[in-house]
Formats: sequence, structure tokens, C-alpha cells
Amino acid sequence: MKQVILNFPQQFAKGLKAAEGVKLSCPFTNIIVCGLGGSALPGSLLPELGVKFDLPLFTHRDYGLPKAANEKSLIICISFSGNTEETISAYQEAIGKNYNAIAVCTGGKLEQMAKENGLPVAVVPNDCLQPRFGAGYLVAAVLKILSNCGIINSQDNNLLEMAQALQPEKLEQQGKALAQKLIDKIPIIYAANQYKSLARIWKIKFNENSKIMAFWNYFPELNHNEMVGLSTNNKKLITNNNFYFIILRDNQDDPRIIKRMELTASLIKESGADVDFVELTGKTKLEKVFNCLLLGDWASYYLALAYGQNPVPVEIVEKFKKQLS
Repeated sequence: MKQVILNFPQQFAKGLKAAEGVKLSCPFTNIIVCGLGGSALPGSLLPELGVKFDLPLFTHRDYGLPKAANEKSLIICISFSGNTEETISAYQEAIGKNYNAIAVCTGGKLEQMAKENGLPVAVVPNDCLQPRFGAGYLVAAVLKILSNCGIINSQDNNLLEMAQALQPEKLEQQGKALAQKLIDKIPIIYAANQYKSLARIWKIKFNENSKIMAFWNYFPELNHNEMVGLSTNNKKLITNNNFYFIILRDNQDDPRIIKRMELTASLIKESGADVDFVELTGKTKLEKVFNCLLLGDWASYYLALAYGQNPVPVEIVEKFKKQLS
């Protein structure tokens, strides 16, 4: 996994190449990204990358298709393995209704179905151990598909410049230090609304890599409900040192949100819990997002090692899938 993190910047060029020429033509009215787990990351991240597009975007993490799907939707079905049953069911429904469907995968049933039906498919490399480590492949492929379909301007140069600027090795010690603070704690990750997917993905990284519970929320919503959990009535839970709060902050966030973050951090400290700010770094939104994700990789990786866990396999998920079949 350590080598996968270090090699992460190389994924973007390969993801762009995988989706070269993959397109459909239609006056699209919305975009629907179907996927689960790590395969759903492009749909979650797309609004946070600073890429301009005018169509409504839906990320669908379930069987079949959402009600928003229609004959003018661009439906992108992503399954890293190509065998995710919920995504397969969405793809089958899209084919049955003759909707505009594009597949993104490493192979499996999804690639087979695409070829059998003469539909476009982007096949990305399968060399990053788990779907959650392949965000570069998947995001690049989806952005290439969207530009091929005329929905966004080409992001090729922006992605390649950003990939060149990423330096995972320079974030390793920061992630390792954060992991030490999180030992025997439950991480709670907060971010501004514009970066709420980052908070969610950090939570997922701690779940899957470190094999621990973790939770997330976003500003300003959390100030209207979750913050009440810091009140004196619940102080025993907080002062038992169960939680460690991480606030992902961009200095370009709305000043009103930054004020909320700082006030909330003060309340957390007053309640007896620990809190850290993690500053988003980079010249562009793309850089900020992927630097932040890399730091989350390092923190969850070193926390896994601290617990004596292999960060790669998710045995309970595989066992659960077998029980379903």
C-alpha cells in the first residue's frame, strides 16, 4: 500500500488514456454516476474539483437507476472490479431502457456486457490493490468521458499539471504524526460544505484501511444539530477521551464558515476532547483535493500499522458479499 500511495500521481495519465475516445452523443439533461464504495468517488468528488459544468449531477449508490434517470441522462456506471452487483443492476436497467450508458471498470461482467451490447467502456488498470486506492484512475477517466461528451471543457492539461505537482512523500510524516494522535480514539472529520466529500472519504479511509469506526459531518449543518452532542449533559462521553476531531480547512473557505470552524474547535476543546485543523494545500482546487486525500491515506495507513492491521484487505466486506450470494 505504501508504494501505491507513492505512485498515486501516475494514475491520472493512465486514467485519461483509458477513456480516450469513450463517448456518447446526445443533448444530455443530467449526469448520473452509479457506483458503490471506492467506485463512487468520482461522482462525490466532481462538484469539489473546481470543474465547471451546468448539468445536474446525481451519485447513485443503490440497485437499479434513480428516478432522475431518463433517455437524455448520461449514465456512467463505475465498478472497479466490474462485478459489483448493485452497479451491474443499474447497467442492466440502462441497457434494457436503451439509455445512454458508459461503463468504467478494470474488467469483469461490466466490461463483458458493454462489449456484448456494443457500448463504450473505459478499462482502467488493475494495479492498485483496492478500488479506494484508484481514485486517480477513476476521476481522470470520468473527466475525460465528460469532456468527450461535450459536457465540460477538457481537463487533460489541468490533471497532468496537478499530478506533476503532487508529492506524496512530503505528506508522509504529517500523516504519520496524525496517526499517532488517533491511537485508541474514534476520528470525527469535519469540513466545509464545498469539501464535504473529503470528510466522508477520510472517514471511509479510516474504516477500510485502519479497520476502525469513524464519522463525518460538514459546516454549517453540524452547527444546527451534531454540535449539541458537546453539551454538558453528554460530557462524560467526551471526557472519557473517546473522540478526536479533525477539521479539514481551506483558507479560501467562506470567512463565515472559517469563523464557525474556529468557534466549534473552541467548544470541542472546552468539552474536553482533542481537535486538529488540517489545512488544504495546493495552488488549485484539484491540488487541494488530492493532497488532502493523500494525507488521509498516510494517516489511515500508519494508524492501521499502529493497530497491527494490514490496511489492504477488507475481509468483513468480502465475507458479507458471500453471505448475500
